[in-house]
Amino acid sequence: MKKAITYLMSMLLLVLPILASSASAADDGKDENRLVNSATVLKEILDVPGDIPQDLLDKADCVVVFPSVLKAAFIVGGSYGRGAMSCRKGEDFRGSWGAPSMMALEGGSFGLQIGGEATDFVLLVMNDRGASGIITSKVKLGADASVAAGPVGRTVSAETDATLRADILSYSRSRGAFVGVALEGSTIRPDNGANRKIYGKEVPARKIVLSGQVAVPPGAQPMISTLDTRTPRHKS
Repeated sequence: MKKAITYLMSMLLLVLPILASSASAADDGKDENRLVNSATVLKEILDVPGDIPQDLLDKADCVVVFPSVLKAAFIVGGSYGRGAMSCRKGEDFRGSWGAPSMMALEGGSFGLQIGGEATDFVLLVMNDRGASGIITSKVKLGADASVAAGPVGRTVSAETDATLRADILSYSRSRGAFVGVALEGSTIRPDNGANRKIYGKEVPARKIVLSGQVAVPPGAQPMISTLDTRTPRHKS
């Protein structure tokens, strides 16, 4: 009996590290998939004329994508949507698009607004106030940074001037319908744990997206390529 227990303990010591390694690899794979899915969602939305006005896209300092967010994630406590954010590099966000920071979207009443289908969210960060806040710490939308449902159409009319003064414009896509959506009360923050897995070390979100010193990981190349192609230059 004693030998059997010793044998079982020895087997556990051998198997547990393998299981832990497999779980870690699976988590890393989830983060890589987030980058791929973010790129797919962004390209599909930008490929449809009129979903996001081009002049707004050209004025955005950063773009955040949260793919396939489910309503259940916001009802079961503590869960949230996960995605990626890229910003234009350089002073005053005038450069090319930088490596993305992984992001988390938490809480808020908007979780009750979306149906059972997976919903994609795209956020345009329109100024330095919004961008600096998001990449530094947790930001509550509607309090720390103003947010408005983004206008849809090929051009933006003068009637939307009040909306366009917001720090962040938000959009959602579900069941093929693409609309602006209010996100007041929710919070957005860098997902530092996912960044550590993607980049292999602790790197502040601000350094990732703005410094130009962090290489774009392979999984993020499609997202950055889409942004560089669709809006290569920042327009005031």
